[in-house]
Amino acid sequence: MGAFGWPHLLIILAVILLLFGAAKLPALAKSLGQSARVFKGEMKAMKDDDATAKSGKADSVAPETPAADTPASSSSTSDTTS
Repeated sequence: MGAFGWPHLLIILAVILLLFGAAKLPALAKSLGQSARVFKGEMKAMKDDDATAKSGKADSVAPETPAADTPASSSSTSDTTS
């Protein structure tokens, strides 16, 4: 069984009604709905970006490889000049 039953949910709703008042609840619900809509849109955009990145990676011919001597040569030259 769940942690909250119907009596618990009714008490929570009554407390919310007492805290925020009946006048502010519609604005609160509207703000919550807008936030959920924005979050859902951003999640969809991230999934679309991931899908295009994966398809772009599959189309590439050869992956780029960094130069192996770059970090070692820069640190050794700074040590010898000091």
